[in-house]
Amino acid sequence: MTDPEVLIIGAGPAGLTAATYLGRFRRRTLVIDAGEPRACWIPLSHNMPGFPSGVSGADILKRMREQAEEFGAVIQAGRVETLTGAGDGFVARIGGRSMPARAVLLATGVVDHHPDLPGVERAVQRSLVRICPICDGYEATDKAVAVIGQDDKGAREAAFLRTYSDRVTLIHIGPPDALTQGDELRRLGVELIAAPLESVVLEQDRVTALGWGGRTRAFDLVYSALGVSPNAELAQGLGARLAADGRLEVDLHQATSLPGLYAAGDVVRGLNQIAVATAEAAVAATDIHNRLRRIDGLTVAD
Repeated sequence: MTDPEVLIIGAGPAGLTAATYLGRFRRRTLVIDAGEPRACWIPLSHNMPGFPSGVSGADILKRMREQAEEFGAVIQAGRVETLTGAGDGFVARIGGRSMPARAVLLATGVVDHHPDLPGVERAVQRSLVRICPICDGYEATDKAVAVIGQDDKGAREAAFLRTYSDRVTLIHIGPPDALTQGDELRRLGVELIAAPLESVVLEQDRVTALGWGGRTRAFDLVYSALGVSPNAELAQGLGARLAADGRLEVDLHQATSLPGLYAAGDVVRGLNQIAVATAEAAVAATDIHNRLRRIDGLTVAD
């Protein structure tokens, strides 16, 4: 394609949804796909609207990709090395090539912090170690659940999981003073174990044991509540305003503090949910199109 009007960085649910909308707005749209978006880790989602029997992350992404390409979006493997402002737009450096664009949507997501244990990535892929109680806490109903945490985030997730089970244990692996909600956990009936984890043992469809201090304990499900790191470096390099947690601050139209730079999905403050990401992407894509129409003098004045 010739130089795109809109550059989308990230090919997860937010980026692909925005690409479909922009394609249908007849915008030249390029999506840069760095590979393996966070959604591809989902073995089976039961809270994705429209899929009552569940759908895998890989299938969601495949369908979204096909839809975006159906309406003319170009999806290219690669990584944006730098992003700079240039006049009224931006220039991205991709594989040694400079790519100008009038507007940019960041759909770069976050990176999960997994426990430093052998086999943990395989456990995440098999849904034995989970990272999103909002997504799949329902599947923890009446099961023995462990939450691995290093601060009060672990306490909050353990308390949330009491919605589903009365057998919830928080394994606190951080410094003792990083957990200030011990009394609240006891009040809510959450067992607390404060000790570094040493091992995770997997067998068929069960975490057969977590080990610490020479002791072991079996659980049906394990949740990691160790947090995430936003992929916001490109926006930070441009001077876009970030929230205290490092995610991008946006307005009601998903616009960042820099004109022409938008963001949607997990890199923005809020719930890390596919439904939320796709909604944000729809809002962002529509505002990008309307903004460019205004710049080109193709709208009716207010």
